[in-house]
Amino acid sequence: MKEAFLYEKLDNKVVHCRLCAHRCRIRDGAYGVCGVRQNRDGVLYSLVFGKPVACNVDPIEKKPLYHFLPGSVSLSIATLGCNFHCGFCQNWEISQSRKEESSRQDVRGRTPEAVVEAAVKNKCVSISYTYTEPTVYFEYAYETARLAKKKGLYNIFVTNGYMSGETLEMIRPFLDAVNVDLKFFRDSSYRKVCGGSLQPVLDSIALMKQMGVWVELTTLVVPGQNDSSGELRDIARFIA
Repeated sequence: MKEAFLYEKLDNKVVHCRLCAHRCRIRDGAYGVCGVRQNRDGVLYSLVFGKPVACNVDPIEKKPLYHFLPGSVSLSIATLGCNFHCGFCQNWEISQSRKEESSRQDVRGRTPEAVVEAAVKNKCVSISYTYTEPTVYFEYAYETARLAKKKGLYNIFVTNGYMSGETLEMIRPFLDAVNVDLKFFRDSSYRKVCGGSLQPVLDSIALMKQMGVWVELTTLVVPGQNDSSGELRDIARFIA
């Protein structure tokens, strides 16, 4: 366990997590929406620090990033958990697993130092925080990214964009590129399918662009859910 970043202590051992746009208020013993951050006696902990469930060398185009370090390979890591609950998630086995279910997962201890060493050993020029949602393992991603930058490596978030502005400000010195899943352009769809809302995602995209982070967007077209000409046109207008 590692004490969480970006939270405040409230009365009666309640904590207020400010990591993502859910801004969970978590009572003693309870978990946040992500399922991997727990309030223990009035202190919020990340339960997945140093415990990746995936660590692979991928082509950067698999992230997918098509205009950032093309042709290179990226060390890709993930832990359990996500702050969305999308029904069409391709990595649901790990993204929707809570920490108490980790005995059924291949969870291996790997320090931030070990992740960076693996990237260098495998001739990767970047580390990607991907597969699940890097926001929910932010402490692990942050410490790894900080060390990676010292080694001259680039850092990439593959994210749903539902982090807070405070989180982006904190990772800003170390974050080089992102691919954001802009899943819908209708707030009702975000609420129904993902368990979130649209505006925080748009705000994150705009803020990262303003920060000078390289931003690419992905919209997974789901027939009957986000494939109307009107919705795709609105996405394109927002990007423009």
